[in-house]
Amino acid sequence: MHTELADFIRGTPMGREAEAILRKCVHCGFCTATCPTYQLLGDELDSPRGRIYLIKRVLEGAAVTERTRLHLDRCLTCRSCETTCPSGVQYGRLADIGRQLVETRTTRSPWQRLQRAALAFVLPRTALFGALLALGRWVRPFLPRALRDKVPARSERAGVRPAARHRRRVLALAGCVQPALAPAINAAAARVLDRIGISLIEAPGAGCCGALRYHLNQQDAGRDEMRALIDRWWPYLERDEVEGIVMTASGCGATVEEYAHALEQDADYRHKAARISLLTRDLSELVAAEAPALERLLETRTPRSEPLRVAFQSPCSLQHGLKVHGVVERVLASSGHLLTPVAEAHLCCGSAGTYSILQPELSLQLRERKLAALAAGEPQVIATANVGCLTHLQGGTATPVRHWIQLLDDVLQE
Repeated sequence: MHTELADFIRGTPMGREAEAILRKCVHCGFCTATCPTYQLLGDELDSPRGRIYLIKRVLEGAAVTERTRLHLDRCLTCRSCETTCPSGVQYGRLADIGRQLVETRTTRSPWQRLQRAALAFVLPRTALFGALLALGRWVRPFLPRALRDKVPARSERAGVRPAARHRRRVLALAGCVQPALAPAINAAAARVLDRIGISLIEAPGAGCCGALRYHLNQQDAGRDEMRALIDRWWPYLERDEVEGIVMTASGCGATVEEYAHALEQDADYRHKAARISLLTRDLSELVAAEAPALERLLETRTPRSEPLRVAFQSPCSLQHGLKVHGVVERVLASSGHLLTPVAEAHLCCGSAGTYSILQPELSLQLRERKLAALAAGEPQVIATANVGCLTHLQGGTATPVRHWIQLLDDVLQE
């Protein structure tokens, strides 16, 4: 796609990146077939191709309107279009550039500004979020249904967590909301890896990965959180105390794997960020790589008379962001679970970070569509790989929604 950048952006790192991405787009429209918002709204400007056109116009110096911002706000950044695109257009990166420019050239309503400021302030602060979540659970019966669905009645207990006793060790991120919403996830991961012969450890004080603020168009604040997390992790890498970094939330994993790109203009952090990105992988990739050890453990267990029927919801951050396909499904199948078919598995569930709060109507429509696809195979449990998807889906179904590592942990404890 040919473009003529305006003077304000031409020759800048952001401009050069945007132009390179735009030149790859041939406007074929394959992306419209897999875009969740286009499927719902049928508006070309709510498709990747349409949003690319809007961003191109902004980069060329056209006037920016609230309507431009609305179409970009409606994007889930699920990156399904990237998986579909035959030309390799990095739409997610272009969307970040476009949103940042549009944000500085438009004025949001007082309510939108307050809403976004509150999300950016509360969610990355684990202690504050935990306290507010506890309060929300206390008053949950009195909340409107739309808000009640976002406050889980309870979290599964974490259970016993093994001490770090193995020579092989990996770092994990507790995250900002996961310790309060789903503390059992990292505890289950620690138990599974401990049985395999790997200790999972967390760096004290390691907080948000930066994704939340970054995708709220507070990109400088997001990068600050990335640097802070790197500072917490770096001593472990310098001392060769860990062999890698394992992410139990695919949303965080997709962000951390992008650190090298996000901080490439930072002379002080670019090399550290590149190493962090290189060493980071999803938990499923590590467990799958240890298949022989896992098989030996499973051989000592008595198989269930009736396998548990599981519908796996592959988060967008896992399949489109991290490009991890079929790995969790193979691990669950090898551990004796029966995977039920899921139609439209490539489509987003509507969680998408803060999207379910900022775009509630579209988010609920996508959740209903996803839950219908998951329920079609009559599963006994829904499994996922991201805490945001887990909480979002659980708010709309009575079927238990759990992280897949918890199902594997259950099998190994039997």
